[in-house]
Order: sequence, then structure tokens, then C-alpha cells
Amino acid sequence: MKLIVLGRYGPYPAANGTCSGYLLEHESCPVLLECGNGVLSRLQNYYSPWELEAVMVSHLHGDHISDLLIMRYAMDIAQNMGRTEKTLEVYTPGEPEEELSRLPFKEAYRLKNISPASRIEVGPYIFSFLPVKHPLPTFAVKVECAGKTLVYSGDTEYVEELINFAGGADLFLCEANYQDEDIKASRGNHLSASQAAQIAAQAGVQRLVLTHLPAFRDISKTLEEAQNIFPGAELAREEAVYEI
Repeated sequence: MKLIVLGRYGPYPAANGTCSGYLLEHESCPVLLECGNGVLSRLQNYYSPWELEAVMVSHLHGDHISDLLIMRYAMDIAQNMGRTEKTLEVYTPGEPEEELSRLPFKEAYRLKNISPASRIEVGPYIFSFLPVKHPLPTFAVKVECAGKTLVYSGDTEYVEELINFAGGADLFLCEANYQDEDIKASRGNHLSASQAAQIAAQAGVQRLVLTHLPAFRDISKTLEEAQNIFPGAELAREEAVYEI
């Protein structure tokens, strides 16, 4: 299984950067995980939208879904031009309804809800989910494929359940929007790099890749804080390919 980072920033990108978007590849079966702003442009270096098997979305904040509002036009035009007959399956939380209701457009998408009990098979992948702590309903995502496991934190504060959920993962893709100073200031909604590293260490993951990085901060400090706890921690690199 391959993970290609299309975007690594949140809640807005650095200059020439892109918000959350991760492309999974195995046996010619591409699945997109998150579709934040800028992701559609990067995706087309690899696949047209209608070549995707599915899209998985952890939650309905704009930096994770905004390009779905644009991708639907690409799907509609491709259908009208006879390039595809596909309606793209998009898996999302079912709330909030006002955000979910913005996504449908003609026959572009078939929306399917994620729940804590969901176990979804798409081609060679098996997806399972853990509710985490964020202002909107949000899920961490586990992807099992060909004997390997990728776990993605989604956006979340520290939740102890994430340790077991990520246990033994070959790659843990974890948000690190905060630094130690934010936790000391009691800011909520996100993990610090240190907290991400603590979870990774306790979960016994093989590899920790930090994402949802703040464009307004020195992210070398983010990396340093994580490596103090998990020495092998690394920052996600846009358009990098990670073999899992």
C-alpha cells in the first residue's frame, strides 16, 4: 500500500501548499482520504476524479472537504462528455446536516454515512473508524490492506482510545496542529506534536508522520517537540510517497 500526501496543512495552507488530502494506492485501486482546498489540483497529477474508487472524509470542516464542492463539477462534466458513467462514492459522518447538504450535485456523488460500527471494504482496503474529540463529529480512520495497517488520527484532542486504535500500526498519520505552548494555554480541538508522539510511543507504531501542520508557525519546532518523545517522527511532505 502506498500513501501519497497531497496536502498537509490545516486549517489553511502555506503559500503554494494544500490542506488535508491523502491518496491511497494498491493494486490500481486509488482511494482519497480527505479533500481539502487544493487537493483536486494535486490529485490530477495522479488520477482523474472519476478514476477514484471512493473518497473517505473524517469530518465536515472546510479544510477537509472544500474541494469536494469543486470536484463535483469535474464529475458532472465528465459524465456529460461520456468519459465516465460513475457516481463517486463519498463516505462521511452524517452530521452536521447543514454541511452535508452542501455536497450533493446532480449524479456526481453517492453519499454514505460513517458510524463507529462501520467496517467498509473498498477494493483491497478495509476501513474502520473511531470517534474522536473535535467540535464536529469526527472519526479516526484505520486502513488495513495486504497485511499492513495505516491509522489516521483525523482532527482531535487527546483521547486515550486512540492508543489502542493505532496499536502496532505500520504508519500512524497524526495531526499535530499544536505545539507545547498551546497545550499549556489549555487550547482544545487539536493535538500537539508532543501528544501525537506520546500516542505513537504508547501504541508501538512503526512510523509516525505528522500532518495538519500550522502554516503560521515554525514547523521545525513541531518536529523537534515530537522527536523529543518519538525520535523517528517526521513531518508529512507534500507529494511524498510513503510505502507501507
